[in-house]
Amino acid sequence: MAAQPAMPPQAALCGSCHGPQGQGVEPLGPRLAGLSSQYIQQQIKLFQAGTRQNATMMPMAMTLQGDEVIGQVADYFSAQSVAEVKPKLRGEQVVFADPTEKLVYQGDWTRNLPACVTCHGPSGLGGGTFPRLAGQQASYIKTQLHAWQDGSRKGDVDGMMEHVAKQLNSAEIDAIASYFANLK
Repeated sequence: MAAQPAMPPQAALCGSCHGPQGQGVEPLGPRLAGLSSQYIQQQIKLFQAGTRQNATMMPMAMTLQGDEVIGQVADYFSAQSVAEVKPKLRGEQVVFADPTEKLVYQGDWTRNLPACVTCHGPSGLGGGTFPRLAGQQASYIKTQLHAWQDGSRKGDVDGMMEHVAKQLNSAEIDAIASYFANLK
């Protein structure tokens, strides 16, 4: 296993809400460990541009100036350890008794809802600009889904998550958030 990089000085402030190893400090900041560097960089830039709104993160993001600095911070948090998750694959399973697992692994095409894992990867492990959901704080996942639902979160490709979130009811949001938070 390769040694994890030392925290760049510019990332020290991030650690107060996201934890020094990016494990998240609920309710202050979500887990960054295990998210792709590409996704973290994208989100920092969305906060800097004001596309993504958060009273704490917008000024914090402004302290990270230049692509090189943003890249170093994103690379650091991306490289931090996360719990191993054995991917659960849909395989040949066609019917899901649990409605939450059905949404996660199959979606609900009667409501034009793709499966969560279509973009977020097997068991929500993420990749590229699609964040890891496995092990993320349930409260954070819920907050983000509600923000997409009410239109206060922007920056996703083609408004895809806003469309998805608007198709979900509160009980489904709670169940999906809990499901992914418990994948550790």
